Amino acid sequence: MTEDPAIPAFKDHFSAQAAGYSRYRPHYPDELFRFLASVCAERARAWDCGCGNGQAAVGLAAHFAQVRATDPSERQIANATGPANVAYSVARAEASGLASGCVNLVLAAQAAHWFTFDAFFAEVRRVARPAGVVALVGYALMTIGPEIDDIVRAFYGETLGAYWPPERAHTETEYGTLPFPFAEIAFPPIAMGASWSLGHLLGFLDTWSALARYRAATGRDPLPAVAEALAAHWGDPDDEKEVVWTLFARVGRVFGD
Repeated sequence: MTEDPAIPAFKDHFSAQAAGYSRYRPHYPDELFRFLASVCAERARAWDCGCGNGQAAVGLAAHFAQVRATDPSERQIANATGPANVAYSVARAEASGLASGCVNLVLAAQAAHWFTFDAFFAEVRRVARPAGVVALVGYALMTIGPEIDDIVRAFYGETLGAYWPPERAHTETEYGTLPFPFAEIAFPPIAMGASWSLGHLLGFLDTWSALARYRAATGRDPLPAVAEALAAHWGDPDDEKEVVWTLFARVGRVFGD
């Protein structure tokens, strides 16, 4: 992959957790992809940039004839799976390698806050069709129940707070702090849900990049103490509890109405 000297070097926060992403990260609801398809004039091709191991690419595949999915992490792409109309490749969001004017939708799911914005937006304009749509989708902390939520919030903000990269703060403002130079389309209320055991929740927490940074910096692992605190409120650890995230997004027409 040829690097553009105008784009900062890729900060790889996720390759070490690639297998965990594939197993423990939540899957987006079809309601999201139905909405995105509904605002596209054509559904020939979508581009999922910063695709990780393909959670969103698989959802797009049910609504678009072809999906191109890219991520700069070779290990994430190695863990990606999907139907035959999804093609994965290693590439930066700012330099996709796609042909000009070839996509009806550009989607970045839980990824846009890591991008170099000016270069990414230029790439969006280059690859989008005339009526193309761009969607930057994300989620912050989930809700499960009051006691469990308090433990997870404290782990996120107090224990790991200093170990989150600064770009992560954009998710806490629901992308309100992201630049978005496109003609905005209203995003409807959409929730993402899952049913998880305690072990699955702990596997999800273990994918957090700030936890890997904490371990490397301190030589300590705070997750066992969190697991003990969660177990006190969970009951049977094999029981599954409902986990809910509220999705947020910036969606727009690339070239205006």
